[in-house]
Amino acid sequence: MDNTIRIITDSGCDISKENEELYKDILVVMPFMVTIQGKSYVDRQDLQLDEFYKVLKEQQEIPKHSQITAIQFEDKYRELYDQGVRTIIVDVINAAGSQTFSNSVLAKQNVAEELKDLTIYNVDSQNYTLGYGYPVIEACKKLQAGQSAESVAAYLDDWGRHSDAYIVGFDLRHMKKSGRISAAASFLGELMGLKPLIYLGGAKTEVIRKARGEKAIIDAAVETIASRIIPETPWCVVTTTRPDCEKEFIDKMTKKLGYGPAMVEKTGVVVACNAGPEMIGVLTRGQEHPAKD
Repeated sequence: MDNTIRIITDSGCDISKENEELYKDILVVMPFMVTIQGKSYVDRQDLQLDEFYKVLKEQQEIPKHSQITAIQFEDKYRELYDQGVRTIIVDVINAAGSQTFSNSVLAKQNVAEELKDLTIYNVDSQNYTLGYGYPVIEACKKLQAGQSAESVAAYLDDWGRHSDAYIVGFDLRHMKKSGRISAAASFLGELMGLKPLIYLGGAKTEVIRKARGEKAIIDAAVETIASRIIPETPWCVVTTTRPDCEKEFIDKMTKKLGYGPAMVEKTGVVVACNAGPEMIGVLTRGQEHPAKD
């Protein structure tokens, strides 16, 4: 492996601490800041997920997370350069939902004259949570196996252009406040017991299915997602506080596809802020996203 190459991602990728430690010689995870009732916390350092889920359920005000700034990226580029790194691959949260990617590009431009022999590949993951966390771990394996930084960056870019995320929502309050669904849809859903299946990919966010009750939306999600996934490609799941529904979904999806998830992790702070503490996230490969304007 070339020891002068690093991958930078952010804490919204939801990879496990075990994987972060396993690939610590390759991977750098930059944390988001999270604000809860006016107090700031460093994601993955100051907050335990179970404690955070409890706060989400109890507080009316939804916590906020901040973007990673261009200055933070500049400092990280310089720090890695001083350690002998000469190639950096940056794969961070969907540019459609955060300025973090744009800031990573701006930082690259700002250090270009100063660090002339540093090559930086900036990849827009076009997704959330394990939608880029899983391929980042696969990218680490590819670098360990001796693949070039250019080919690994191309792999991550291709994954991003085909990455789909689905949220099976059981608690509509956070989705309403974060704008994932409208107030009217939330009111109607609560009144009629409707649960949404939300699709996120590239710049698109839309409710693609609704069903009355938890069992019905799980069945609808399995049917819909299985019909849209590229056959025999990996799929991942992020969970929250509903182990009964999570197990039911994973079992049914595994039976439908004929193979189980490549990775299952807890939903991190960034997605939970928007989708709430009662949801299942599913990450797959699907059709290529439409080109950006």
